[in-house]
Amino acid sequence: MLSNTNLDRSYALRREEVRKSIKNVYGKIGTPIDFGELAFLTVISAVMSMLWGGTQGGAEGVHFGAELKTLLADLMVVFGAPNVSDFFLVLARFDLQGYEKRAKSIFEWIERILDSVIEKRRNLVEAKEEGSGSLMNEQRKDFLQILLELTERDDAATSLSISQVKAVLMDTMVGASDTTVTMVEWVMAELMEHPEVMEKVLEELTEVVGLDNLVEETHLPKLRYLDAVIKETFRLHAPLPFIVPRCPSQSSTIGGYCIPKDTRVMINVWAIHRDPKIWDNPLEFQPERFLNSKWDYSGNNFHYLPFGSGRRVCAGLPLAERTLKYIIASFLHAYEWKLPQDTEQDLSDIFGLVSKKLNSTIAIPTPRLSRLELYTK
Repeated sequence: MLSNTNLDRSYALRREEVRKSIKNVYGKIGTPIDFGELAFLTVISAVMSMLWGGTQGGAEGVHFGAELKTLLADLMVVFGAPNVSDFFLVLARFDLQGYEKRAKSIFEWIERILDSVIEKRRNLVEAKEEGSGSLMNEQRKDFLQILLELTERDDAATSLSISQVKAVLMDTMVGASDTTVTMVEWVMAELMEHPEVMEKVLEELTEVVGLDNLVEETHLPKLRYLDAVIKETFRLHAPLPFIVPRCPSQSSTIGGYCIPKDTRVMINVWAIHRDPKIWDNPLEFQPERFLNSKWDYSGNNFHYLPFGSGRRVCAGLPLAERTLKYIIASFLHAYEWKLPQDTEQDLSDIFGLVSKKLNSTIAIPTPRLSRLELYTK
């Protein structure tokens, strides 16, 4: 699913959803748009297409996306909030803060969606088997079909249960959508807060893509300044301020501190990325620091860890990097975005498993491209 080969093959799906969003925005020219919601509907539609080849269309899709966005935002807050039972284990079974109940409700809602998708796929497969004797004909299998076939294996070591299939789908859907959307919104917010940086990004897009074309993934490697903007946004607004916890398998001494075996270790990426011993003017938004630099997302340099490091580095890194850059480049190239008149941005965030903007990014789009048909095809 996340190999470069499969990501190349699924580009048409991502492209289709981005083009739909560009077309939809054209019908709202001159009116304020919730940019985070726009990004979420685009990302979740692309992810669902790659997972099981289907999206929620029309008004139903807008309602579904808006509800899912709200639920996932609540889930990230629940996961990141301090829990008294973490400090007083005897209280764990009481769920005093209601976090377990809220999380369970969200997971049940998502599970109902997955049950419906799996049932429809099984019915489709059965119908095709009866009609042609071929499981999926010659069409390439999507992620769901591969997982469902694993449930039919007799080998316990390589087979999956339906519960495991749903868990994988849920993890992929949540992980691939929520952090990507959060970063798209942060990038746009920082660009509107720094118009001189926005101007440089637009100049680069005009030069590389041209105003008579839409952005393609083949353009992305040439968008070096936009890449620096995205990396600087990751530095200031790490999607996971505390990356996935580690537990050492044996006691260790690090920096003069003894870390006992099985201790839960929290890595404070938010603090590392703002450390004045590492970064000049760490609180300032300066994309130039990433131009022609050594910094990347691999996690090999422990001063910059937006996706973690080592064997537990984010499995969705290739997908996230492509999707984020493609979406933000497409929206910036197709439209000029400005704040509503007499309004100011609030760059405050809300603490959770994922660090989100406290208030939505609202912007008004104006067309940039030279031909009307680019917005309507």
